Amino acid sequence: MNLGILASGNLGLDVLTKLYSIYNILFIATDNSSQGIVDFGMENNILLFKGNPRNGNAFNVLAKTDIDVLVSINYLFLIEEDLISLPRKIAINIHGSLLPKYRGRTPHVWAIINGEKESGITIHEITCGCDEGNIIDQLVIPIEADMTGGELLDLFSQNYFPLIISALRLIENDQIKFKFQNEEKATYFGKRKPTDGMIDWNWQAERIVNWVRAQACPYPGAFTFYKDTKVIIDKLSICDYGFHYEKKNGTILSIDPLIIKCPNSAIKIVALRDRTIKFEKNNNFI
Repeated sequence: MNLGILASGNLGLDVLTKLYSIYNILFIATDNSSQGIVDFGMENNILLFKGNPRNGNAFNVLAKTDIDVLVSINYLFLIEEDLISLPRKIAINIHGSLLPKYRGRTPHVWAIINGEKESGITIHEITCGCDEGNIIDQLVIPIEADMTGGELLDLFSQNYFPLIISALRLIENDQIKFKFQNEEKATYFGKRKPTDGMIDWNWQAERIVNWVRAQACPYPGAFTFYKDTKVIIDKLSICDYGFHYEKKNGTILSIDPLIIKCPNSAIKIVALRDRTIKFEKNNNFI
């Protein structure tokens, strides 16, 4: 089959290179920041579009290609009907959640923030709505208690390619059995920016711990401020250190180990990005 690929980031590049060894890829569309994908396309003389595909921008470049399947992998943009209708057979997307839950951006990070016990991967038909198309296949991935966003993404990277290959074989043999998404159960979460990582010490301890592990390395990280210094935290644990309820949330209860008060518990800081900061007991994180 002839494929057209929409891909972004390292995950998109990894799957793209593997698909290239099996299928005939007639074009690649990517964003301006995914230089690895741009380089791969140029090195292999594949028709390439980079930038925002909407308003006919990509279609005007790619319309003359003769593809059977359009495959979207970690692509940053929603696409319009012109590209969706381009393939002879179908346009498909691979998404890092168990749809219809967690439509939208960075679903694995949101799942950990929200304390979910499982996530997964869905391959679905592309429609003009965000992650709304019929489901082709799904894989459930348990979220372990200490799993970080980066570790969950690693599991995605191990399973994206096999799941896509399985779906492409179903398409090739006309064996797809669609499963409709239940719109009453759909949830949507938006794009996250590095500035969204601010910790609120008035949250319950469990949410703060999930907030931190979801955004730990290699992500920009959850952060707080101490005496106007930004402090990035990569790992926390809830502990039984005592405190008085009237103490301000964010108060440093202990220096060694570093323990912070929140409303319902005390939290020990296990890993900081910068270990050179000198803290003082009874001072506060903001």
